[in-house]
Amino acid sequence: MQGILAAENRHSLLIVIGLVAFLLGIGFVAAGGDLGDFGITVLSGLFQGMLLFLVASGLSIIFGLMDILNFAQGAYFMLGAYVGYAFHHAPAVITAIPNRDLRFLLAVVLATAVGAVLGVILERGLLRPLYARPIFQIVLTFGVALVMTEAIKFFWSTTPYSWTEMFGFREGFFELFGQRFSTYRLFVIAVGFVLIGAIALLLRRTRIGIIIRAGVEDSEMVEALGINVRAVFTLVFTLGCALAAFGGVIAAPFLGATSNMGNAFLLAAIAVVALGGMGSYEGTAIGSLLVGLAVAVVAKFATQYLNQSVWASITPMLLMVVVLLVRPRGLFGKEE
Repeated sequence: MQGILAAENRHSLLIVIGLVAFLLGIGFVAAGGDLGDFGITVLSGLFQGMLLFLVASGLSIIFGLMDILNFAQGAYFMLGAYVGYAFHHAPAVITAIPNRDLRFLLAVVLATAVGAVLGVILERGLLRPLYARPIFQIVLTFGVALVMTEAIKFFWSTTPYSWTEMFGFREGFFELFGQRFSTYRLFVIAVGFVLIGAIALLLRRTRIGIIIRAGVEDSEMVEALGINVRAVFTLVFTLGCALAAFGGVIAAPFLGATSNMGNAFLLAAIAVVALGGMGSYEGTAIGSLLVGLAVAVVAKFATQYLNQSVWASITPMLLMVVVLLVRPRGLFGKEE
């Protein structure tokens, strides 16, 4: 069995390598052979991929460990953006904390904490009675997403907010191949890679990670050992929601805060999770980078040769369809 799984993973990696090589080739052609222009496209792809991962990672963890497809994940991402923006730009906070870097750090902590608290409320108050009814879970989380979206519109209106109170990373630039790159893009990419490694270590190498995976496989046995499995599941769901809110506040300085960003990122995140393999954390990480690169390359190519920008928005779904035609379980999905 292990040999079969290893062979399947090698096949998946070959597909990924082939797709990346193809996308890089198209990107180089679209850039007209200019290394600076090509570098911007690649960096933009990594940046978008990491933003997607910040939403999709929580979605993948919740589904992979709890079999719950949380349609409110995009709303938590949007909430994180608005909470972070509101805190960082509040006149009273600016007066009390004039240091912009410190204020942004506190905005990240606050937005993540708000996402975690609302995750606990959603799991304990609404989802817990519906663990045996998956269809009701989907309807419930979809309804929660609608309620959260309308609440955000009520408090902040539908007017888009642009981040105006800049700070260190957001203001910085560096040059590569004669082109200027925003330092904040590198910051987001670095945060994404750190998060990939940290969550993988948490799930694979720590005691709580072992308990989480054991609780998923055989909850009765784990409970017999004196471990509160329900509390473990609450922790998992809370982590997933907190990651989404964290992603929103990290994205806000670059994307701003808008009332439609939740739905846009949710659809792309679902495509990423399905492409990588439902419940596969590693697949989600690779799928996020693949989709991000594809979106950037297609946007560049479509603008350069087709004079159309709409292709970039449907690229995640198109890439998902192509991959699922070859591997119906996704790149790293396992046979049930």
